[in-house]
Amino acid sequence: MPRPLSGLLVVTLEQAVAAPYASCRLADAGARVIKLERTEGDFARGYDRFAKGSSSYFVWLNRGKQSCRVDLRNPADLALVRAMLAQADVFIQNLAPGATERLGIGSEALRREHPRLITCDISGYGDSGPMRDRKAYDLLVQAESGLAAITGTPEGPARVGVSVCDIATGMHAYEAILEALIARSQTGRGTGVKVSLFHSMMDWMNVPWISHAYGGKTPQRIGLAHPSIAPYGIFTCADGASFLISIQNEPEWRMFCTDVLERPELLEDPRFRTNNDRVDNRAATDAAVQEALGRLDRDTVVTRLDRARIAYGRLSEVADIGNHPQARFITVETPGGPLRIFSPAATFTDGERSYGPVPALGSHDEALRREFGTAAAAGRK
Repeated sequence: MPRPLSGLLVVTLEQAVAAPYASCRLADAGARVIKLERTEGDFARGYDRFAKGSSSYFVWLNRGKQSCRVDLRNPADLALVRAMLAQADVFIQNLAPGATERLGIGSEALRREHPRLITCDISGYGDSGPMRDRKAYDLLVQAESGLAAITGTPEGPARVGVSVCDIATGMHAYEAILEALIARSQTGRGTGVKVSLFHSMMDWMNVPWISHAYGGKTPQRIGLAHPSIAPYGIFTCADGASFLISIQNEPEWRMFCTDVLERPELLEDPRFRTNNDRVDNRAATDAAVQEALGRLDRDTVVTRLDRARIAYGRLSEVADIGNHPQARFITVETPGGPLRIFSPAATFTDGERSYGPVPALGSHDEALRREFGTAAAAGRK
């Protein structure tokens, strides 16, 4: 069956993570994605060589695309890009602020010229404000947005272990582009989408902000624990096995105390009666739970947690997740050979998706220049 975005043409001037994430999802959904790269390539191609000679980042985010090298300072190449954009449904770019405008292919000008075109501009801090021109990378935005301040331990802040600001931005861009496509189907006109790393993460920071601004409680760094729920953290059994255990409501707390910990007297302790009480007395709560679980072996704890339907998770290492019983995989072809990687999160009832290969740098130069070259030559006259 045709995929939902089959027949759509997406042209991208993209690099790194955020924009490629959005265009990768469009390609997965069936869109034709032309990735325009500098002559030396997207710099994410050089992040590492772990994926059979290719970059792990690049392999993850660029399957199913066509790669075409362009030098935008060259009038002939710029004309080629214009010829592609004249036929495009979506244009995505995450160059430096103002770069596309200086080249004459800024989003507003393109939409005036091509009213059905949807444009998506991805930036670090947005297109206005005193920091609009500042360079922004994932870890810098983790710090600037306050995310690092609530991540880590009391001894110091920590980086989230994946490029969470980039990924959030790519997700927001993808969903906004889909919304714009739906709107175009109703109005016949495209629209402009603007997404920044900073504002993507600020949206995700609303719960800590509300807690601070309106609740009078600034979330603290507490490692593998939850700032507003207790007990919710890591506990160790007698044989050294560790689990994260989460109690979400008072019925679960009662079941946990009676059927898992076998400590019903904890229910009568005023320090533990409600979640707010337990959070206010987190050290005592965690100590009581740890004291009880520390006398039990792993199998006993798992059996009791399962029987009581208490949520828990083991602390997996990266080496463990490839054998996780819930893991799903896809196979992606790369210039160095096939790779088995984790699948996208969504599944569909209309059949399994197929995934295109990761392009070598410039692997579609000749075909794309032949396809759009005539229109480009006509545009230069």
